[in-house]
Amino acid sequence: MVDLEVLRPILRASWGADTCDPHDLQGWRPENPARGQCGVTALVVQELLGGELILGEVFVQDAKTGHHYWNRLPDGQHVDLTADQFRPEEVVGVGQVQHRPPGAPRRCREQYEILRQRVLAELGGVPAAARDS
Repeated sequence: MVDLEVLRPILRASWGADTCDPHDLQGWRPENPARGQCGVTALVVQELLGGELILGEVFVQDAKTGHHYWNRLPDGQHVDLTADQFRPEEVVGVGQVQHRPPGAPRRCREQYEILRQRVLAELGGVPAAARDS
């Protein structure tokens, strides 16, 4: 089974402009590598560790400015590996569980595939089924 503390630095090292959500690409910087990585990261974490996807809205003051994904692991722990992307004025609301359709995502598919392949390569090609072993 893949360990979260092993996975965390591998994900961070795998993020880049090419794995960023196109909606956030203008704001992505190497100094803030987590910007725009939440959706693809949450999907890879779920694939490797199981659990649920959580989706919340992002607000600046009272205006909704976007969405944010994170994970709830099988043990109930909430894990948000991209929380540090937000500026102080950005607030993430309460999240709701999201059902993951089978297969690769329709939105940000290319970014997901790039991130997934980088992470799996660093893990030595651990297949998704390894999360249950």
